[in-house]
Amino acid sequence: MPLVNIQILEGRSPEMINDLMKNVTDTVSESLETPKKNIRVIVTEVPKTHWAIGGTSAKDLGR
Repeated sequence: MPLVNIQILEGRSPEMINDLMKNVTDTVSESLETPKKNIRVIVTEVPKTHWAIGGTSAKDLGR
């Protein structure tokens, strides 16, 4: 059973996240020839204050 774990910065709409999970599921299913019902996708939204780029938070960078 494939498990895909995706971490993204907070701020995307529920529709965008649903589309992401569907597209990832479709791609994994096709690539691994695995039934979609066996694929798990976990999306974790990380607060911008908890995501650093070059030692500076994404919030402070205006991302």
